[in-house]
Amino acid sequence: MISNDLDVALARATLQRMGRVQLRNYLQDDAALTLERCLTEEVPWNLGVRENDEVRTVRADELAAMDKETHAALLRQVQEAARGKYAFAYESYMMVPAYTRGDDPGLLLHRVLEFLNSPEHIAFLHALTGDSRIRRVNAQATRYRPGHFLKQHNDMHRSDGYLYAYVMNLTRDWQADWGGVLHFIDAQGAIEHTFMPIFNSLTLFRVPTDHMVSLVAPWAERPRMAITGWYQS
Repeated sequence: MISNDLDVALARATLQRMGRVQLRNYLQDDAALTLERCLTEEVPWNLGVRENDEVRTVRADELAAMDKETHAALLRQVQEAARGKYAFAYESYMMVPAYTRGDDPGLLLHRVLEFLNSPEHIAFLHALTGDSRIRRVNAQATRYRPGHFLKQHNDMHRSDGYLYAYVMNLTRDWQADWGGVLHFIDAQGAIEHTFMPIFNSLTLFRVPTDHMVSLVAPWAERPRMAITGWYQS
């Protein structure tokens, strides 16, 4: 699944020096295309929103039945509630709970989760990060459409043992002016680094790190899709 042509030593050195790294052409070509097709055609997306310190989920069937006006009003409500508070709105498929419950038998993402937590992949992560504390991988599929966003936060949940966050990007030909860009924020609140969601790239960064995903513009021509999560102890 993972490309055999990665310069793992260089990526590890960059991660250890900067706290973040992006690897291009991360997956084998066939694997990247197959995952893109899965996210495009097969995943039953739920809409997750956080507003006024509460998280709620609009299930895939409810989302499919929602008319455009109702959907737009919901996003405006969440965006308004984001003033001065942590908030987000984006679509997701929570891979670990779905796997545990046995949801959607036959969905490729279940096999992906098994691979991510296989001994072979964990050993690869030890080599990639230089960190032997990694024991498991949490994962969710994400889809950002116009009006979706993720405000600044740092993923610091000590009880979950988060060591590194990752984003496996699966949208082709993304453009910077569509938004949906991963920004890293310094201690003064300024953007210090940006990674585009380049197709078949893996973005990896140390936890805690302040970051955000910028608002996806109304003129974005396709959704921003990825598999994201954390490498955990």
